[in-house]
Amino acid sequence: MSDTPAGSLYVVATPIGNLDDLSPRAARVLAEVAVIAAEDTRHSGRLLRHLGLSQPMLSLHEHNEASRVDALDARLVAGEDIALVSDAGTPLISDPGFVLVRALRDRGRRIVPVPGPCALVAALSAAGLPTDRFLFQGFLPAKGGSRRGRLEALAAREETLVFYESPHRIRDTLADLASTLEARRVVLARELTKTFETFLDGSAAELLARMEEDPDQARGEFVVMVAGAAERHDPDASTVEADALLTALLAEGVGVKQAASVAARLLGGAKKVWYGRLQALKDGH
Repeated sequence: MSDTPAGSLYVVATPIGNLDDLSPRAARVLAEVAVIAAEDTRHSGRLLRHLGLSQPMLSLHEHNEASRVDALDARLVAGEDIALVSDAGTPLISDPGFVLVRALRDRGRRIVPVPGPCALVAALSAAGLPTDRFLFQGFLPAKGGSRRGRLEALAAREETLVFYESPHRIRDTLADLASTLEARRVVLARELTKTFETFLDGSAAELLARMEEDPDQARGEFVVMVAGAAERHDPDASTVEADALLTALLAEGVGVKQAASVAARLLGGAKKVWYGRLQALKDGH
């Protein structure tokens, strides 16, 4: 049995656009490891050339990650250090790496984070939305029905919602946000740290209209941030105020579904609770 100390896997954050954001520590680690496991070796090769490095690389992506575990573990056991990088930002954050890190940690290997750029953190820091609590959901489902279902399931969450989105789906996502989360404040961070970095702020419908006017605003990679639901209060359906509002809405001819939305927005609580109460009032119960 070898007395050589086992190597370490370094999880290295790399720039999401501006190469100056690479930390000195990250550059040093990349220069010193025996091999770099990269999501796309061609993409990461450009970063290495910028740094004047020629470290060996091997691909590690969602389709081959599980099959790479044993070979990379053997290199660690042999005393080699390995760096894990994704195309941009912090590995494992909507990028490959979880399968490898979990397997190596289960085997007792040393995993060392080398922190740095992360698109969701960068976007939140400049969005002007609450950041004390947020819920990151990665990429929403590609199919419209599944995407709307996910958004409806998140509608009552009070945390700021954060998603990643691609340019070819951003309009569809905004349209679904407009129909499911209504007039919530939305902030889009586009092309972070790059030449055309842009923050757009407004309702989903307003941002969609902006893109129709200026198609350039739909280009690039997006972080989509949505204000959380208003703080929920368990609605007391017996209160005079609630009954008066619901009765007035029905008297004005407002439909039950729309009235439930208005009550949820003004009084808090789940729309379906107010829908049931309104239906009961309408039926005379």
